[in-house]
Amino acid sequence: MKILGIDGSGLVASVAVVEDDNLIGEYTTGYKKTHSQTLLPMLDELGKMIELDLNTIDAIAVAAGPGSFTGLRIASATAKGLGLALGCPIVSVPTVDALAFNLWGQSGVICPIMDARRGQVYTGIYSFDQDGQFTTLHSQCAVDFHVIAEKINELQMPVTFIGDGVPVFKEEIPNLIKVPFRFAPAHLNRQHAASVATLGQIYYQNGECEPAADHRPDYLRLSQAERERMEKEGKA
Repeated sequence: MKILGIDGSGLVASVAVVEDDNLIGEYTTGYKKTHSQTLLPMLDELGKMIELDLNTIDAIAVAAGPGSFTGLRIASATAKGLGLALGCPIVSVPTVDALAFNLWGQSGVICPIMDARRGQVYTGIYSFDQDGQFTTLHSQCAVDFHVIAEKINELQMPVTFIGDGVPVFKEEIPNLIKVPFRFAPAHLNRQHAASVATLGQIYYQNGECEPAADHRPDYLRLSQAERERMEKEGKA
């Protein structure tokens, strides 16, 4: 089984191809370019390097949200266009789940935090059991950082933080977290399409996929423009 993974949910752009239990290739960059400039050229370059025939792809796994609204739209449009052209189904992988999956086998709990602005984070809480089974303890959501901190403290287990929200809340964490904590290292602390593809393969085998025409990103909350419009309408 061959899965193409795509992630444009944050500052990082990433594409990967996973076949069964092997990572065939991954192209990931966190350089300051828009994903509209990077994703397709990265996929083309990766395809050349691994001699990829796109017609051999069984499914396309995409980080479907939450995250950057623009990045999600670009990644989803890329996945959807390829899916329609190739006749491939889409596997929508929750962004926060895929981030946590970077730390496969980690002890304690894993808490991805993506900066959602205004003191909020896109987050969730996850763990792996002794057999490596990936478990969701708290599904991905958009909340104030203090809320997820309280939930972590209630679990009374060591926690590893991961994601672009770590630098934003790093000074607050020692004051809010009452359990042992640590931060994921540089090579694991951002989005990786390899994790999206690997997790997508599991979901695909469980029948969790959709026709490309039906795919939509999951923003989890309204965009700033939508919030401002509603505020104006409310005042009116």
